[in-house]
This record gives sequence, C-alpha cells and structure tokens, in this order.
Amino acid sequence: MPAQLIIVEKSSDFRWSVPGVRVVTAQDFIAEGPSLLQRPRRIVNLCRSYAYLSIGYYASLLAEARGERVTPSMEAITDLQVKAVQSQKLAGLERCLGPLAAVPRAVDAMRIQVFFGQVEDKDLAEFASRSFELFRCPLLAIDLERLEGGGGWKVAALHPLDPRDVDPARDGLFLDGLARFCRRPWRHASSTSGPRMDLAILHDPKEALPPSKLKTPQAMMRIGQDMDIAVELIEKKDYPRLTQFDALFIRETTAIAHHTFRFARKAASEGMPVIDDPGSILRCTNKAFLSELLGGNGIATPRTLFLTRRTLAGFETQLTYPAVLKVPDGAFSLSVKKAENWQQFQDIAAAMFKQSGLILVQDYVYTPFDWRIGILAGEVIFAAKYFMSSGHWQIIQHGEAGAYTEGRTQAVPVEEVPREVIEPAVRAAGLIGTGLYGVDLKQTKSGVVVIEVNDNPNIDLGLEDAAAGEGLYRKLLSHFQALVDARHRPPTPALPSGAIHRPRLVHDLRDTGS
Repeated sequence: MPAQLIIVEKSSDFRWSVPGVRVVTAQDFIAEGPSLLQRPRRIVNLCRSYAYLSIGYYASLLAEARGERVTPSMEAITDLQVKAVQSQKLAGLERCLGPLAAVPRAVDAMRIQVFFGQVEDKDLAEFASRSFELFRCPLLAIDLERLEGGGGWKVAALHPLDPRDVDPARDGLFLDGLARFCRRPWRHASSTSGPRMDLAILHDPKEALPPSKLKTPQAMMRIGQDMDIAVELIEKKDYPRLTQFDALFIRETTAIAHHTFRFARKAASEGMPVIDDPGSILRCTNKAFLSELLGGNGIATPRTLFLTRRTLAGFETQLTYPAVLKVPDGAFSLSVKKAENWQQFQDIAAAMFKQSGLILVQDYVYTPFDWRIGILAGEVIFAAKYFMSSGHWQIIQHGEAGAYTEGRTQAVPVEEVPREVIEPAVRAAGLIGTGLYGVDLKQTKSGVVVIEVNDNPNIDLGLEDAAAGEGLYRKLLSHFQALVDARHRPPTPALPSGAIHRPRLVHDLRDTGS
C-alpha cells in the first residue's frame, strides 16, 4: 500500500493519533523536494487555506508537480474559488436536498459539516457524498437556507474547513470519513514497502450480463497479490475515491450516458491508465460509427445500410431476406432483430425508431459460431468461438423478464486461429486505440467479415481464458503496471535548442590522444 501522508499548516492542527500515517507540515513537505525514486503517495492536504498562493495552495501545486496523488487537487481548489463553476455544480448538488422533515419549521437556515463525504444526519447522507464527489474538498462547511414556502432547501454558501474546525464531539465522524476515503481502516503496515500498483476494478454485483462475473476479478486479486499488485473491487458509489488508485479496469457494460463513462473520463483526466478509455467507449458503443470506420478503412463487413424514418418508405427494394436490424448503441444482442419479410421489417423498424433516429440494416450472415479475438495494445491475448444459442440465430437469446440463454464458448489457442481471422481483427482493433478489445468476426466460404469491435470484451474463468490460463490475467496486470510505471518515469531531458546529439563511442579517437 503506498505511503499515506497528511499535510497540515502547523503540527498542532492535527490532534489525532493515527497509526500508519505520516503527518507533516506544509513547510517540511515543500522542503522535501521531488524524488525520482519514491513511488506516488496518497496525500491529503488539510492546510488552513487553499487560497491562491497560500501555503496550502502551494502544497497541492507541488504535490501534483511531483506526481503525487493529492486531495484536493489543483482542479478542485480552482473550482472552489471560481463562482461560475461553483454555481454550476451547486445546481446539481441541490437536487439531492429533500424537504428534511426532521428539521423544525422554525429553522430557516443551518450549517452542516461534511468530512470526506460523511455527515451525521442520515437524511443528508446522499447530499454529503455528492458534495465531496463534486468539490473534492476533504473538510467542507455547507450553509443551507429554506426555500420560500418551506417546501425545500437550497445551498447558500460553502467553504473549506481545516482540522481545527472539527469539534471533538465529531472526532469519530472525522476519523471514519478519513478511513473510508483511504479505502481501509488505518493500521500499522506489516512491511515498509507497499504493492507496486493499486488497481481498481469497477464492477456491478447486480448486473445480469457483466463482461466478467465476480469470480474473475477475484482471481485477478489473487494473481495480483503474487505479482505485488494490489487489486480492489469498487462500485459506482466509490467514485469519490477513484483517484486513490493508480489505474482503473472497468468490468461493467459501458455506455455513454452511464456512470462507467464518467469513471473513464475522470480517470483519464487525472492521467490514470484506464481500460476502457473514454475514446474507446465512444467509438465502440455505437455501431453506426464502427460501420463507417471499418468500411472506410477497407475492412470487410456485412453489407450495411443506414435507415431513417424518411428513407423507410423506399427501402424495400434494397433488402435481401433475412435482414438484420440494429439499434446503434445496443449491447449483448439487445436491440438486434431479424426480419424475414417486409412486414416484419416495418414492424421492427417502427419499434426501434422509438429508441433511435437511425437504424443499421445488415445482410444476414449465418455461421454456427462467431470468432471472438481478444486484443490488448495490438497483441492477441485470447481467442474463442461463440456458438449460437440452441435453436436461435444469436449467441444470446433473450426471453421474458430478463431471462436469457447463451450458446457454448470454446477457447482456442491463439496459434491455432487462422491467419485470415487474426489479421482483420488486429487491424480493426488498431483503428479504435491501444486498449483492450474483443473483435467479433464471421468466417464464411466467401471470406471473413468483421461484425463489430467491443470495448470491454467478456473475460471469464473457464471460458475465454481456458486456453491461455492464468497467463491471460498476468498479461493484463503487467500491461497496467507498465502504463503506471511509464506515467511516473522521469522525462528524458531535452537537448538545448540547436544542439546536435552525437553518440559517444568507446574508441573515439579524440579520447585516446591519437
């Protein structure tokens, strides 16, 4: 576990005794200077003020310059001081305020103290958590005023607190918030060195069809421990502490209007290695974009047409049956239908237009199985055959009330996959980025066609990993480790302008006196 550090203005400001954490003054921290040898620490800046050019301001500024993970960040400090940004965030925050029925009607204003997103009043728990998520300020005072008519409340003002403002009666709340923020209760470390990397795996334990079932990330936790990498499962509610990790691996089904995309964007903005990155999510979650991208780069796909309400009337002459209709942002065979005739086609299209203004129409290509090629940073790391669900034309057959049946998965050693399958898969993934992708292809007598590129491919114990084994997860973890190491590697000093670099040779005649 990386070193935990709390920065205060004066030593007396932090009155608590917390085993396993180092408390330093801002002056001492600044005097430390940068170190190229230490790995990034988790730092909580509890200085008395974050005002521009104050000692607290410089503590966070220099921490970021040294590659440390500091809260509040410079972005958070700036947001607290810019009224326009603060007003915008407050508009979203106030939606978490209800009528607060327990507050007497005679009370028109009150101040609450929020410590790392924690608050005493359970009715304000969501509000407090959201305030920390938005403003990233460890200790915050929020003034509330009752709206005219008494039906609700608004935020009148908010400002940072410092440790001296914590009433001794609230010590328990403060220490609990601090412990929650740092992921684990404070304790003496068993050794002086922590893991080389902290990886967060975002998952939803209630998701019906996740890209990885729970036992898979649990296996990564075990393998990571063997590799000196700490792996922790997090959920949507853990967004406020995302920056306490080195890297993020998303194992939920991604979508643009979804918290997975918000997690990806936050990680990317903080410079954290993340799979899936926001760009890959944007590209892969829309089949219309993929169709244009693949076709425009000469990659074979089933014949694809775009259908709108205006073009529906004259579309019949362009069709061959069966025809496949797709809502562009569907996943796991959802919103993918097959029409056997023109009447079915019109009925399906009418229903899909309620979801999307554009529909993809493709020629139906039958194969008993689809190839799934898993690619990480341009390297094929697994391959599998996904067989159609019994008696159905798709891999997954969806039923009523969320019920579904899946076809069989057969892992295939990468070296046994035909070259004509591997090559278009690698090319297609390369058009998206350098992350982790699952490319779906159909191998027919007339050639191989790419169906789509998935940004968060299924990886599960005993299925996709059956041929590659534990090595698949080691490759994933090693990839994250390499990205984290590269992020914190000191940059190569730039040569002075106009300088010419000449390699020094061992037998340079000028060094021998000849």
